[in-house]
Amino acid sequence: MARMHARRRGKSCSVRPYRKQAPAWSNTDPAAITKIILDLRKEGASSAKIGLVLRDRYGVPDVKLATGKRIGTILRENKVATEIPEDLRDLMGKALGMRKHLGENKRDLHNKRQLQLVESKIRRLVKYYTSSKKLPAGWVYKPENAEILLSR
Repeated sequence: MARMHARRRGKSCSVRPYRKQAPAWSNTDPAAITKIILDLRKEGASSAKIGLVLRDRYGVPDVKLATGKRIGTILRENKVATEIPEDLRDLMGKALGMRKHLGENKRDLHNKRQLQLVESKIRRLVKYYTSSKKLPAGWVYKPENAEILLSR
């Protein structure tokens, strides 16, 4: 499949092996893993960062195989998930950085184009999240309010 804003195909990537249960050598205690996830979240780590720390430091290759739930589900059940989905939050941070750069470098046309592409992705994601009820129905991305939303 082609990329979203370029007409090239992506590079071939490695694929995780298909498994139905966690490997014998991994840490599979669901209560301990949940506690680690909640502790890392209180420190301010994103779910992607939590997954990396669990893999590298605690020997949990796949949280879903070990606990039966994904990291986002565990965070939602314990009411510590963010109100804005993480991928949307990251794109908003990227757009905010680009806007700051454009404020200082007004003639940077490449950055202006990239900002248009990122904000297009944001609008597309907002449309998806409002239709799937992960965001309120009237939620709209406004660049002026993005900094306030990201500071929460």
